[in-house]
Amino acid sequence: MDELHLQHLRRAIGVARRARERGNHPFGAILVDENNVVLLEAENTVNSERDCTGHAETNLIRLAWRQFDPATLRNCTLYTSTEPCAMCAGAIHWGGVGRVVFALSEEGLYAMTGSSHPDNETMRLPCREVFARSGRPVEVIGPLIEEEARLVHEGFWT
Repeated sequence: MDELHLQHLRRAIGVARRARERGNHPFGAILVDENNVVLLEAENTVNSERDCTGHAETNLIRLAWRQFDPATLRNCTLYTSTEPCAMCAGAIHWGGVGRVVFALSEEGLYAMTGSSHPDNETMRLPCREVFARSGRPVEVIGPLIEEEARLVHEGFWT
């Protein structure tokens, strides 16, 4: 496993921890350029902003589009504490980011929240399936370090 992937995923998990501390769902994402420089980070803001689309990855794509051109984004990697949901995968597709690396899988999250938790009405649709229907390739790596990523969720969904 690439040490840089682990380093960036741990930072994304740290962003998720910060989101939780601010009363939001525990999800975080960072954007890294082709030289492994962290360009941006974003956390979930669903509760604090009262915006159901305020997922970490969607927030990150909004920020990235304001600051970077499409050629730059194609060469970037989005690291996220948890596999992007269908909405976030769509945002990543339209945002033009070339690679996604995630820690905790959607199935791993679902195992923690179940089907009836009102704050995680997941579609149980892996991001790979969303990207497979995309007009351009998005490389996906993950899940990685699921046990570490689970820790930020412990006790949150109960």
